[in-house]
Formats: sequence, C-alpha cells, structure tokens
Amino acid sequence: MAAKSMISVEEALDIVLSVAQRLPPLTVSLHEALGKVLAQDITAPDPLPPYRASVKDGYAVIASDGPGEYPVITESRAGNDGVGETVTPGTVAYVTTGGPIPDGADAVVQVEDTQLIESASVDSKQVRILKQIRQGVDIRPVGCDIAEGDVVLKSGERLGPAEVGLLATAGVLMVKVYPTPEIAVLSTGDELVEPTNGTLNRGQIRDSNRAMILAAATQQQCKVLDLGIAHDDEKEIEKILDRAFSSGINILLTSGGVSMGDRDFVKPLLEKRGRVHFHKVCMKPGKPLTFAEIQPGSIENEKANTILAFGLPGNPVSCLVCFHLFVVPAIRYLSGWTNPHIPRVHARLKQSMKTDPIRPEFHRATVRWEVNDRLENSGFFADSTGHQMSSRLLSMKSANALLELPASGNLIPAGNFVVASIISDLSGFAGHGILPSAKSVDTKQGCIPQNINTDKSLGFEFRVAILTVSDTVASGTGPDRSGPRAVSVVNSSSEKLGGANVVATAVVPDEVPKIKEYLKRWSDVDKMDLVLTLGGTGFTPRDVTPEATKEVIHKETPGLLHVMMRESLKVTPFAMLSRSAAGIRGSTLIINMPGNPNAVAECMEALLPALKHALKQVRGDKREKHPRHVPHADAAPVDTWEHSYKSASSVGQDHGCSCSH
Repeated sequence: MAAKSMISVEEALDIVLSVAQRLPPLTVSLHEALGKVLAQDITAPDPLPPYRASVKDGYAVIASDGPGEYPVITESRAGNDGVGETVTPGTVAYVTTGGPIPDGADAVVQVEDTQLIESASVDSKQVRILKQIRQGVDIRPVGCDIAEGDVVLKSGERLGPAEVGLLATAGVLMVKVYPTPEIAVLSTGDELVEPTNGTLNRGQIRDSNRAMILAAATQQQCKVLDLGIAHDDEKEIEKILDRAFSSGINILLTSGGVSMGDRDFVKPLLEKRGRVHFHKVCMKPGKPLTFAEIQPGSIENEKANTILAFGLPGNPVSCLVCFHLFVVPAIRYLSGWTNPHIPRVHARLKQSMKTDPIRPEFHRATVRWEVNDRLENSGFFADSTGHQMSSRLLSMKSANALLELPASGNLIPAGNFVVASIISDLSGFAGHGILPSAKSVDTKQGCIPQNINTDKSLGFEFRVAILTVSDTVASGTGPDRSGPRAVSVVNSSSEKLGGANVVATAVVPDEVPKIKEYLKRWSDVDKMDLVLTLGGTGFTPRDVTPEATKEVIHKETPGLLHVMMRESLKVTPFAMLSRSAAGIRGSTLIINMPGNPNAVAECMEALLPALKHALKQVRGDKREKHPRHVPHADAAPVDTWEHSYKSASSVGQDHGCSCSH
C-alpha cells in the first residue's frame, strides 16, 4: 500500500502511535524501577503505621488527667517494640517521635509543654505537664497513612522517587514494569566522517546527528545500539539494516538518505523490508521524514515485536525536531506511558515572528515562566533562539520548546500567544503555577494545553481543566483573555472549593470534534474533577460548544445553568442569549462558561457555594450528604431575586454579551 505524498503533523503522529505496541512487562528490582511505568497494582500488605505512633517527642498521657506533676513509669523510643508498663491514671510515659504509644495512654504532650522536675530521684523521674490536651492529640492511629490492603500504586503510574519509596514501604523488592525500548541509530552519507579534531577534506563534515540522537535516546532511558556511519551505497545500508532488524531492537533511527536524491536509499530499503506509512510531513523543518513498520519475523524471529523505523532528515535541526515530535511519543508509548504526548503550554511571544505561508513551523525558542505585577499578566514567555535555518544546530542549543506557528504567511505580533511544545526542562519557573507533565496533552494543531500536572501530592483535592473555544485564539490572530482570567478565578477560589487548582488548559477552534476530543480525554483518561469551557455558547453559526458538550455528557445538570443565567442577568439582558450546557461524564463535571472574562468571574462566584459539594458527589463520596435544606419561612424573600432581575437593565452595558466568546 503506497504511502501518502504529504500528511499533517497530527496525522503522522496518530499513525506512529497506532502502529506502536507496548513492550511486554518484565520484573526488575526496586533499585532498577526509577523512571519505569508500573505494569501491576501494588497493595499494602500491612497498615502504616503498624502500631499507634507518637507524632512528637513528649509524654504519653491520659488526656483526662490534665496538667500536674506525674511520675514517668517507662520509655518508648522509635525502633523498640513499646513493651513496658501500662500507663494508668496519674502516670505518664516518655515517648520519642515515631515511638509506639504504651497501652493505656490516649494522647501525647509535646516536650515543649512540659518541665522535668529536677528534684526527683534518678530512679523515679517526675515531669510537670503544663497544658490540657484533648484525647488523640499527636498520636498516629494504626493505618492512618495506609490501611492494610489499600492500593498504593496503580498499573500505568510512572515511578519517581516517591513511588519507589512507596514500593519499599509496601515491602516490594521486585516489581513488574514496562521496559524502555532498545534503539539502533545509523547515520548515512558519503560526506560524513567521525567527529574527530582532525582537518576535514573538502566535501566532508563531522557526523553530529548520530552522537546527538544517541544522547537523546539515552536521555529517554533507552538502551542504544550505535550502527555507525554508512556510505551512500544501497548494499552496504541494506546489510546494516538487516543486521539491526535481527538484533532484537524496537526502534530504528536513521538520519539522511530519505530525501529525493538519486542516492537516497533508506526509503526504498524500508519499503523492501516492511510497510512505509508516510515519507513527507507538512512541517518546517522536518518535511522529509519517513516512517515504516518492520516485521522482523519475516527475517528470523516470527514472534518478534514490530520495529518502528524512522528515517530522520539529514539536517541536524530537522533531525532533532522530528525526534522530539515523533520518536519521543513512540518511546513513551512502548514504555507503557498512559499519555505519551509531549507537554505543551500557551506562551506569549517576546518578539514578532513571521509565519511560513505553506507549512506550519516549529520555531526553536526558550520558554520561561515570568511573574509580573498582576497574576493574569504572569505566565510563560517565549524567546526565539535566533536564525532558524534547519542546518543551524545553534538554534537548538538553548531551546527548551518548539513554538508551533500556523501556516499563514502573516506576522504574529509580539505579545500574542502561541502553542509551545516543551522538549526539555522549563527554566526560570517562579512557582506561580504548575509545571507541565506528560499527561493531558496533545499535539493537534490548535489545541493548546498549558500548566499540566497531575501530581496529587501538591495538596489539591480537585483538579480543574479549562478549555477556551475560539477560532481567533486557536489561529494565533488574537489573545486569549478569558483563559488566564478563568485560571486566576479558580485558583484564587481554591480554598472555597475545598482545594482546587487548574492543572490543564487548552485552546481549540469552534469545531465540535476538537471540543469533544478534549472533553472525552480530560474526563475518561485524565480523570479531571471539573472541566470548564469558555466561549462558543451564543447564537452565531460557529457557536457549537453546547452541541459538543451534550454529545459527551451522561447526565445534565440544569440547576448550574440556572444559577449562572440568574447571575449574568443582573449585569446584562443579553445573558438570556446563552445556550450553555452542563453535565456529568463519568466522575467529571463539565460546565460551559461564557467567553467574556468578567462574566466568567461572575458565574464562578455564583456557583461557589455548592461547587465543592457537587464535585465530591460526582466523585462518588457517599459520605457527602446534601446540606440541611433551609425552610422556606427562613429563606430570603422572593422579591429579592425579582428586584435584581428587574434592575439588570439599569446596569452599565459595557459588560458586553456574556453568552459567547
């Protein structure tokens, strides 16, 4: 089957990930597990702590005894079994942090709230308790951190230092994980020589691509096989490829030999050994990218996994850009990542940039988080690395991001937002927000995730995602004013929401499939607690957010819409033109918000009194009961709301229509 002549970036990546197959799990030691993805659930074999433990250094007491002088009858230190005398009324026991609580005691008084009585004899210690405390103070009950049988880690989670610590806590010495792939790297070209410091002959260049890609693959924790340099000789290249295909590798990376020259042999050799899915991608740089799947079983091993073969371009920048955009997601998928896409943020340009009229461009840049005088003016800012010629590797030197510039031929002014794919650590991050992770991301043009992190250890109970729906913002021709305002509103209301934070944002055009794609992914895959959409709820032909939302929700929540409508009508009569939808999909609450930044704040304020309660119920917390209903006789007079409604028309009209973006 012939490959298409030229396909889009998103289509190319979809093909790569559809062909990729997760590697079979293997069992490794605890010390080899860092960075790997779990292939099994881990349950706690016993509770933590396994005994009642002291939170502080102090004295285990009977709380009802109160302040006074007491004999110290025993000591309980961390590491011993707590065997000793039982604390009875009128006695205390000395305990250290983590030490077992002796039988009979029901609270701990910290050392700072006691005085050791110096006059007491050596054999009979006495302590003065200075403070009345409650029963249970500074005692960790059995299983308060982890109950016996709890699932502490789930299959599909990536193992960082904390997760390795949890494995040790659960007594797991050997664990089943997905391995990282083995990658073979080959450079092709008569002009290439090994990177020595000797004098180059005319027509020669040092091979930078191979060293660069080997390093990039190693950075992804992959095993690497260096195939060296092959001249532009079909038989020589074929011999090297056959040897590589039979060696047990999972991914083959070649550079050069995939363009249109009469000595570019890589593509025809891949066609000979497997199926070439595409050989040109509509992007700049990186157009001559070839991707093929090879079935090594046809050579020697019938049971061998499919080999993913990437014919990377020869220009160094094109080669590395294609590695980040296509090979890294493939590596992550093979390695068991739930979401293999590289993270993307919405960054503000520090200088104007001219776009290519034909192909989307991946402009190398440095992205930093900058804090300005107002939170809504803080965010990610992008600095170009300078001249962007695809042979100029210096443009990659300080780049941590690829700016996705749409094909239009227009100038994008400084200060506008663009999509930035993050390819290495973000620098200059000041802590006002959350660094991206690999979850909840996509590489679709016009879909712009930002500030993505799913780490619940950050202390937030509810995770919120915000989707701006706007043709203007998605195309880069206008700024996103409602998105940053919504982030600010949610994060500033975190305490009222019981601990909520925006962990993902995106921008999509007014198109039902793209809106639905994000709503489904954030609900089904990333398990967001709350998804807010902004804009696209009015009467214009392009306003389709409600239609997309209604196609994905399982249950409607009309009461939320009523409250938002009532609040907006206080400001403008045009609020009645809103066609917003709201509902529940799985364990995620989805609400269509207005596109007007001020209206977003007003609607959120109206929902706050019940939103925490709603999110807990959607999550399935059976302990979360409906709050006590206020009897009608105690409620506010009916005409209070009617007065607000009637006076809405007298409010200043500069608020604008709050029903769409």
